[in-house]
Amino acid sequence: MSKLKQMTVFMYVVKLGSITRAAEKLDVSKSVISQHLKQLETELAVTLLKRTTRKQSLTPAGEHFYQQCCTLHELAEQAWQDAQQLQLTPKGLIKITAPHALMEHLVLPALHDVFYAYPEVELELISHDGQLDLMQEGIDIAIRVGESKISNLKQKRIGDFRDVLCGSLQTAKACQSDIEALKVDQVRYVANHWQEKSIHHSFSRKDGHSDKNSTPAFELNFKNHHKANTLSTCLSMLEQGFGVGIIPDFIFAKHRQSLAELFPDYQLDKVNVYALHPYQAAVPIGVKMAIEAIAKRLS
Repeated sequence: MSKLKQMTVFMYVVKLGSITRAAEKLDVSKSVISQHLKQLETELAVTLLKRTTRKQSLTPAGEHFYQQCCTLHELAEQAWQDAQQLQLTPKGLIKITAPHALMEHLVLPALHDVFYAYPEVELELISHDGQLDLMQEGIDIAIRVGESKISNLKQKRIGDFRDVLCGSLQTAKACQSDIEALKVDQVRYVANHWQEKSIHHSFSRKDGHSDKNSTPAFELNFKNHHKANTLSTCLSMLEQGFGVGIIPDFIFAKHRQSLAELFPDYQLDKVNVYALHPYQAAVPIGVKMAIEAIAKRLS
């Protein structure tokens, strides 16, 4: 670090023509400037600058060294400006992971919306229902369902959604007319791969109140009969009448022609969504923009 300081001091002494002007530019005393020059020439074991009380001139070695100091200073200034520019315009690689269900239907559309006008942004997307190590995998953003207990990461709640218990139009109609069949586990359940063998759902009224002719809330228990390792397979099985199951509300909204809620007046609890990143200080502009776009899409 001291070498870089000494080279900067030397460059300004030559560029400005005197120790006095260099001291003013760098806001230090003349003695500090003189000390840096003396130490520099001592460590290099070469005379760089011939000085009298009225004049200074470069030696051949000093001229060559001065040009290299200028080049180094220009590179440092350019690096500084480039780093600041990254906080103004997104560019470069952004690596993002999200669960399968959220990646295709939420994250991808959001990223397209925000980065369509920035061709220098490169995206690397990892659909994964587990919790990958952001530092080990070099991941910039993780979108996760539920809060994480990882202290070395920054996380922010960016929204929520509700799962919808649904089935094909025919299946849903049959279930709506015979809720007792659901309660005694006579309906086949299509489970996502992350769901346990025993599944519990609690429902509340959408309007928030009840009367003497309606149930304020109720619970259902299922045992998964079918299971699929991707949401798209689960969705297809539900549409084809294999049974009932849950899908996020923002996906269900796109499939109302083939799927129906089992209980249109009731709803499951909200599921919170979080964005995590490993940046402790300045967060890159591309990371900020991506998180904001996903949150906007989720809302």
